[in-house]
Amino acid sequence: MGKAKLFLNSISNMFDVALKEMQVETGLAKQIKSCNSTHTIRFGVKLKKGIQVFTGWRAVHSEHLEPVKGGIRYSREINASEIEAMAALMTLKNAVIDVPFGGSKGGLKIDPTKYDDDDLEKITRRFTEELAKRGLISPSLNVPAPDMGTSKREMGWIADEYKRLNPHDINAFACVTGKPENMGGVDGRTEATGRGIFYALASFFDSNDKKKTGIQGDLKSQRIIVEGLGKVGYFAARALQDHGSTIIGVIEKDISFYNENGLDIDLIREWLSNSNKTDDYENQNELLQRNQVFSKECDIFIPAAMEGTINELNQGDLNTKIICEGANGPISSQADKLLNQRNIVIIPDLYANAGGVAVSYFEWVRNLSHMRFGRMEKRRKEYENASLINLIESTTGTRVPDRKKSLLSEGRSELDLVRSGLEDMMTEAYESMSYLWNKESYPNLRVTAYIYSIKKLIDSYKSIGI
Repeated sequence: MGKAKLFLNSISNMFDVALKEMQVETGLAKQIKSCNSTHTIRFGVKLKKGIQVFTGWRAVHSEHLEPVKGGIRYSREINASEIEAMAALMTLKNAVIDVPFGGSKGGLKIDPTKYDDDDLEKITRRFTEELAKRGLISPSLNVPAPDMGTSKREMGWIADEYKRLNPHDINAFACVTGKPENMGGVDGRTEATGRGIFYALASFFDSNDKKKTGIQGDLKSQRIIVEGLGKVGYFAARALQDHGSTIIGVIEKDISFYNENGLDIDLIREWLSNSNKTDDYENQNELLQRNQVFSKECDIFIPAAMEGTINELNQGDLNTKIICEGANGPISSQADKLLNQRNIVIIPDLYANAGGVAVSYFEWVRNLSHMRFGRMEKRRKEYENASLINLIESTTGTRVPDRKKSLLSEGRSELDLVRSGLEDMMTEAYESMSYLWNKESYPNLRVTAYIYSIKKLIDSYKSIGI
């Protein structure tokens, strides 16, 4: 069975476990699981080396709320089954953090590294045209975002092409999120998924679930291994390291890194981006093979690479207490069952990986309001804080140091507001899941997260007469 089919089966199996636990009526269960539509799109593009034909997909899992939301992935490995599985995850992910979107996902079968910028822009713009023809991109119907192989650059091309096709739509740039800031993107979107993982772990360690599951110490004391130092893994590692946790291992496809005293994440990131030649890495003693780092003892393991990297064959090699899923579907359903039997705590992807769509929601709202966050209150907050400082100084007779005064006097930046909103959504979602987990004694956090999300879907379907 292919990797994508295994991924789809894993999602289906996890749905079944949750639906059985809830005793959902058969017809409603089928509606909840089913992908509403999957569109296959083939189109030709005239490039420097001639005309090439590309295949893309856009799957819509659930339209119980609109617009539907989900990223666009550029990869040679994707197919319709994988896109459908990720669209289903998006539905649950949106529900678990309470953003008003249905679930969707898209992909283009392409290796973006094989094309120069001009050709890649042509391909992206043609793909946008094909999506627009079918109503698969729109501020009110279907809003893509970056995913593996895409970034704010591609989202900028998509937004510009959609605007060209819809010149009279004042909200055109809200057709996609994760855009450059000068096109309505928000500061903090690129880091959002990784930073969301940090907030997910912080929420777990701040809850009674830490004691319930027998985890010792606080988040700062944890020794962490990250699989995949891309957009998600890097920003998760960076936020955790800034908090005081120690990143002892990084696993990449061809080479991995380990230092029990802690790795320099920025050094590794720079080496991966600029050189990627083993001899150029300055700390040669940190270089190991993937399986060596994979099996090292740690407190938290964060799979942030691709789906299916932890399966029934290698799960026994993991030596960790907590797995926090940074990627979509990194653990197969069979491996999930075995890891739970080993009493390893799993913080599931549909919650832990939801930071990106949370901040995408902020960006979408900002695009529709046509006003940046904090515009109406920034100066007022600055004046209030300055008055408070004056009151403290006059009452106590002591002077607040200039550096602290400067920090207190500044109004909150857009990044501050985005991070605050993200933390609030991730914290609130975990508290709700934790309450349900402890109240109903569900088997684990994944089952709880699925049930928590599915309950919201059921309420939505009932409200529209299904």
